[in-house]
Amino acid sequence: MNAESSRSHAVVILRLDRHVAATAKRKHQHLQSKLNLVDLAGSERITKSGATGETLKEAIAINQSLSMLGNVINALTDARAAAHIPYRSSKLTYLLEESLGGNSRTVMLAACSPSTRSYFETMNTLQYAVSAQTISVGG
Repeated sequence: MNAESSRSHAVVILRLDRHVAATAKRKHQHLQSKLNLVDLAGSERITKSGATGETLKEAIAINQSLSMLGNVINALTDARAAAHIPYRSSKLTYLLEESLGGNSRTVMLAACSPSTRSYFETMNTLQYAVSAQTISVGG
């Protein structure tokens, strides 16, 4: 919510492959790992940020993708919604499908502000983190 804000999500995907040659005692092994590093743009209250024009469009798109990510997290934490998880509702949720609902370990760091001006944004971030913490796939 400032002029220097990047107003975008950043996703870096590292894929690691390991090939172990076959020997007389063991078969050939191929191991794969994938590391998703994601920096989510913060949700913006449009009236508070005063965004207009292109910046307004970017803020709306960011808020929509965060909302869709929230829908996926809610579906993963609700046993009744297990039949359909809306991973394909956005590019972000599609990219993060394996991290959220696959055979993976996920760590979330939440950036919070002690400022009273950012109280609602901080509370929303913490609620998001608590929801993500309750995801239990296959268990």
